[in-house]
Amino acid sequence: KHLGTPDRLDMLLVRNGDRLTGVAPLTRAGAGPAHWLAPRHRLLGTGTVGSDYLDLIVEDAAEQETVAALARHFQRHRTTVELGQLPHGTSTAGKVAQRLASDGWTVVENLTHVCPVVDLADQTWDSFVASLGRSHRQNVRRRLRKLEERFAVELERVESEAMLEEAFEILVRLHRQRWDARGGSEALDDPAVVGFHRELTRLALARGWLRLYVLRLDGRAVAALYGFRYGHRFLYYQSGFDEAFADLSVGLAIMALAIRSAIDEGLREYDLLHGAEPYKFHWATSVRELSRLELYPPSFEALLRRTTRRAVRGAKSRIRKWLAATAQPAGRLADRGSCR
Repeated sequence: KHLGTPDRLDMLLVRNGDRLTGVAPLTRAGAGPAHWLAPRHRLLGTGTVGSDYLDLIVEDAAEQETVAALARHFQRHRTTVELGQLPHGTSTAGKVAQRLASDGWTVVENLTHVCPVVDLADQTWDSFVASLGRSHRQNVRRRLRKLEERFAVELERVESEAMLEEAFEILVRLHRQRWDARGGSEALDDPAVVGFHRELTRLALARGWLRLYVLRLDGRAVAALYGFRYGHRFLYYQSGFDEAFADLSVGLAIMALAIRSAIDEGLREYDLLHGAEPYKFHWATSVRELSRLELYPPSFEALLRRTTRRAVRGAKSRIRKWLAATAQPAGRLADRGSCR
């Protein structure tokens, strides 16, 4: 609806009688010369939005036969497949890839990202802060104390439709303000991406998943943080803060207060999702790796496609390195924003 063009939806459903046992949420590349280098199938959710932990969805009790059915489908159609943002080493997609490899397919796996994770199990706020590194621990305590001494500090969580519209606009405004001075960010810039998140936040609110916070000092919105609660996990997605309050470290403050809120909810982890920005590792206690699988059938066309894509990626990598070496310090940032 928001970001599908030029690809089209191509969902695969696996059934055992009347029971649905598996879903492969895929998109199929559009036609034309520009898409020849692209894999014919990708996982829904890859690309602009930056989803993590994607996979094929399979019922545990029927995993073996469902994986076999999906592998047979790919073998029959013999199209290249790219499965990105997978949890490395634990994905169902990896089991499908193993079956295809045994049938002569070429499987290429690359580690692509890490997701820093904060362990909150059995923590109180005080015990969590005490577990941080000395310098960061002192900084968190000092920054929060100074804010409370100077302002009436309020962390406002969106809990109704009436609150959502204003809070979402604050998030977008503060995020853009934060990154406009640094060349911009693609995270909440494109109207299609913003439209996607505008609809997603409404759905997530209705289902109890949304965790959208606004930090106010004396009633003024100075920072916003956007994430989700799912099961026992908090999933941090994006944030923004008012540059006029940067010296007060309001970005750090809203992160700390959101983690405290997660602890108060009894959550067991706070996942910072993909990105190796240094500020995340001030909080994180471990990382999870993400990988991409590329599946190529045993055919000349697939070999040519693989070879060409490898050459194009190598050229792009060299260009990026050259641009990084010659660019100004404030280049365009496409990754998730930092939190000061």
